[in-house]
Amino acid sequence: MYVPSSNAEHRPEVMFDYMEGHPLAVLVTSSSEGMVATHLPLLVDRTRGAHGTLTGHIARANAQQRQARDGDEALVIFSAHDAYITPSFYPTKARDGKVVPTWNYVAVHAYGTLRFVSDPTALRRHLEALTSRHESSRDAPEDYIARQLGAIVGVEIAITRLEGKWKMSQNRSAEDIDGVIAGLEASGDAAAREVAGIVRARRPAAPG
Repeated sequence: MYVPSSNAEHRPEVMFDYMEGHPLAVLVTSSSEGMVATHLPLLVDRTRGAHGTLTGHIARANAQQRQARDGDEALVIFSAHDAYITPSFYPTKARDGKVVPTWNYVAVHAYGTLRFVSDPTALRRHLEALTSRHESSRDAPEDYIARQLGAIVGVEIAITRLEGKWKMSQNRSAEDIDGVIAGLEASGDAAAREVAGIVRARRPAAPG
């Protein structure tokens, strides 16, 4: 991922917080048949492995679990905030017109070593952890859960490195950043207003 220095996030705890807060990710692997991607929710274990571990599951019928192999490198992409930035947000546009539209977004890329898990006990622990994370209680019948275990394969990614990119207008002037925040906050789109808050939080400190 191309990450200009103004957009780079290097703190693992910040990236882990983002992954935990926005768990739906894209798992990308390669095979002799080409690239394969699956959208799936993942849990983050910050204490397991040298750099943390991601755990999830995919359908046993999903070809990715046959095409990828244990030990392969995997890329996991987390991205949940984005917004179109029109040049009309920039006060500088009125003066020289030398601006172009862009897109603000957050992206965290986790690279790691892939492993598939078929052991029913480990799968059950994973499902219980996933349920505890997203549900207040579990009320599915035991026999139903047992059948579901046979239809899934666990996925583990031992993280080897993280890349974080918060592209939030940091390269613009202070007045243009103010214009972006005002423009997004005035939007009727709740997602755009969330991005406005991130732009505000990520604005560079004033010099001096």
